[in-house]
Amino acid sequence: MTAASAPTGTPLSERTTDELRALHADFSAQYEALAARGLKLDLTRGKPSAEQLDLSGELLSLPGAGNFRDQAGTDLRNYGGPLGLPELRAIFAGPLRVPVGQLLALGNASLALMHDVIVQALLHGVPDGVRPWSGEETITFLAPVPGYDRHFSICERYGIRLIAVPMTEEGPDAEVVRSLLATDPTIKGMWCVPVYSNPSGVVYSERIVRELVSAPAAPDFRLFWDNAYVVHHLTDARPEPIDVLALAAEAGHPNRPFIFASTSKVTYPGSGVSFFGGSQANIDWIVRNMSVQTIGPDKINQLRHVQLLRDEAGVEAHMARHRAILEPKFDAVDAIFRERLAPFGAGTWTKAAGGYFVSLDVADGCAKRAVALAGQAGIAVTPAGATFPYGDDPRDRNIRIAPTFPALDELRAALDGFSTAVLLAETEALLAR
Repeated sequence: MTAASAPTGTPLSERTTDELRALHADFSAQYEALAARGLKLDLTRGKPSAEQLDLSGELLSLPGAGNFRDQAGTDLRNYGGPLGLPELRAIFAGPLRVPVGQLLALGNASLALMHDVIVQALLHGVPDGVRPWSGEETITFLAPVPGYDRHFSICERYGIRLIAVPMTEEGPDAEVVRSLLATDPTIKGMWCVPVYSNPSGVVYSERIVRELVSAPAAPDFRLFWDNAYVVHHLTDARPEPIDVLALAAEAGHPNRPFIFASTSKVTYPGSGVSFFGGSQANIDWIVRNMSVQTIGPDKINQLRHVQLLRDEAGVEAHMARHRAILEPKFDAVDAIFRERLAPFGAGTWTKAAGGYFVSLDVADGCAKRAVALAGQAGIAVTPAGATFPYGDDPRDRNIRIAPTFPALDELRAALDGFSTAVLLAETEALLAR
């Protein structure tokens, strides 16, 4: 569970005009000094740092000459094995709460897999549906916000309408979801990041998951269950993975979840393994569709992942090493925002317990200006509005912070400079009233 940091000082909105003018002059001077430094810092994407990538350096020498068979003795250099390596599927079946027989190990990117599943649904429909989705006049997806811009981009690319759903501290607002599903039969899907949501870090509660799998909806409605951060913990408190397949079956909708995951931020983003899980009907559906697309995934890459990670305990140990690198960076975000923003009541942010991002809300109408000011000073930040469908944050307040890639000293400098941009943007807005 994430906890929003609360302002500890007198908010800028409660300052007198004279106080605001004095603060604006101070922040302007700080900003001019910042811009004069000629910085080139990047907080835009949640990429692993080079230090994190080094943790998987052994992959470059695996599986080794002459080592190309799985435990059953199959020659993995050849065609075949469309379901992926059983040993690797067994390693991730536990964290994902998907039976090995209903979990596929596929290509290097879960985003590509999500894209392909939507295209297959558009072309051929899904189990329980009466026609391909492209045969519908309108297709709609629900999009919890703030959310993941690349999810939205897939829908936007194919003309799928997006409806924003507000997030709560335990997941998407279930009442809003239930109401929309009951009144709009064009809704065929919903994006979900159930553990350490991007960017808020929210972990879905069992109550919310039960609502999502049981709510009356179109028979071919699907939960696109992107479990990207299920093993990416930053504290000792570990949320118990929820078995969405079991809950969906119990609710009478066994085919509703499409489960996605990958090793992109576990090992190498460009050379990882993606996973797809679902009911047996959904597995049969995707295997049938993939059979005309590919003869099988890169099983040699899967073998080297098995040799690196070994088992579920090996994954946990590997992720503990990631945590040792990342935890100080997330602590720095909280510490610097408390030092720079909290005394002025400028913004609230999430204290991440896992995942890759921090969600920052500034004063309404100030996010775009703050991001622009930071960019002009050499600090690149994810564009304001990116966490909403169509890039449109109606309150212009949410900014996604990605602290993982920069070195710690560079991160601190970027956060300090960005804080100056936020303070300047907020005082400008108040003085312009």
